[in-house]
Amino acid sequence: MDGSSPPSTTIQVPSRVAKQGELRPFSRPAGPKRIIARVTYESQAHASREKRLAAGASVGSAVLLVSLKVFLAIATGSLGVLSEALHSILDLVAAVITYLSVRVADKPADAQHLYGHGKVESFSAFVETGLLLLTAIYIIWEAFQRLVFHAVHIRPSVMAMVILSMGMGVDYVRARALDRVAKKYHSEALEADALHFSTDVWSTFVVILGILGAWLGMKFGLEWLSRLDAVAALGVAGVIIWVGSRLGKRTMDALLDVAPHGLRERIANAVDETDGVLNTERVRVRRAGHRYFVDVTISVPRTASLEQAHAATDAVERRIAQIVPADVVVQVEPRAPSNEHLFETIRAVAQRRGLAVHELSAHQYDGNLFIELHLEVDEKSSLREAHRHANELEEEIRRATRAGTRVNIHIEPLGARIATAEEMTELANAVQEFLNSLQAEYRELMDCHEVHVRSVEHRILVSCHCALDGSLPITDVHDLTAALEDRVKERFSQIFRLTIHPEPFEER
Repeated sequence: MDGSSPPSTTIQVPSRVAKQGELRPFSRPAGPKRIIARVTYESQAHASREKRLAAGASVGSAVLLVSLKVFLAIATGSLGVLSEALHSILDLVAAVITYLSVRVADKPADAQHLYGHGKVESFSAFVETGLLLLTAIYIIWEAFQRLVFHAVHIRPSVMAMVILSMGMGVDYVRARALDRVAKKYHSEALEADALHFSTDVWSTFVVILGILGAWLGMKFGLEWLSRLDAVAALGVAGVIIWVGSRLGKRTMDALLDVAPHGLRERIANAVDETDGVLNTERVRVRRAGHRYFVDVTISVPRTASLEQAHAATDAVERRIAQIVPADVVVQVEPRAPSNEHLFETIRAVAQRRGLAVHELSAHQYDGNLFIELHLEVDEKSSLREAHRHANELEEEIRRATRAGTRVNIHIEPLGARIATAEEMTELANAVQEFLNSLQAEYRELMDCHEVHVRSVEHRILVSCHCALDGSLPITDVHDLTAALEDRVKERFSQIFRLTIHPEPFEER
């Protein structure tokens, strides 16, 4: 990333002043999504620059500390200082690795690295762990050599302690700076460096105590105090092993895709509470650098439409984004709810077979359940083909319901053609007048309007709006409209079909 803004997109759209059929280019304006994309791009570039700056400053500090400690190790002959110098050399190597890994980890995903390059940070932390443990092994070996087999004369000085104190201050400042940037951008490599250098503060303090002990031993004639230098070196080794073990566990967890503690449970609980989701069947979380990848499998009612299922997945993605910024993939599985209604079961059976049904009804008859429904089939189908679909649907409904269920299916053509129509105004006026004359007979009927009569392929079709009492139950509305349809067809025998759209009178 170089921090430059992404190029504007040019698309083809019709122009008002263009000739008919001609398309002219124009630059798309910066709408909300485009603004968000640009802000994200610029914020990522800023984060990358700040992370590189922090890692670069850490490299510069490491160079300074290595120079000071190597000089002191030669000047004092202290094993503690020598161990600190070796430790700082490895710190320099680790800081360089961290700097390079941060640069690589911020690269976007490509055709070969579909999940990005974030694992590079984990790998660099793993390398740091190995370097730390090697340092600890050498220091322990050398310390036992000096404690058991031969002693080394140490030349302590105030200058050594002052320089080491300055180095301890540098370690403290850069550890705080790295930790701040690491927490801000969730950088595993910078966090490892911060943890690493924070322990340098204590290890340097232990070395200062060892030099001070050697100085006191020379001044007061207590030779055993000179051994504090080797003991201090063992203390440094212990700190390195402790830090290395913690860092090693964290890097191995990242490389092996171990989910952060409690994150999976938080995501599962949040998804379970999302509208439209029956259950959370599986949650998988992995991390690559500062990015999280979440795979979720949810179950939705099997009668839900594709749009409803898509709305549920969008809601799941938003809930997860409230917990952790992540790249989320949601898989949807259709399931039957535990309290699924009989009619929903029948609709699910028909939907699975790609069949359209309506007018479902069920009642108890002679001790058994009797189900009736209308099945829509292709209008070009023969009776043999339509009857086969009906028989297969009946058998599956019986298997899905209780034993002894009887099913009766009415077969009708599925309308698929758009026919031309001819408006018949005079008949429309007559039908509207007749319907409004029935208000005295049907008190729930307030008004009938927008009556249209059309002649379609030698059949007369009528549609109209009827305003009714809005408090009526929908079952009463259906019975009333059916009665009105019968009265109209009885009065006008030439009408083939009447469709009434009921609406509440108070909302008209």
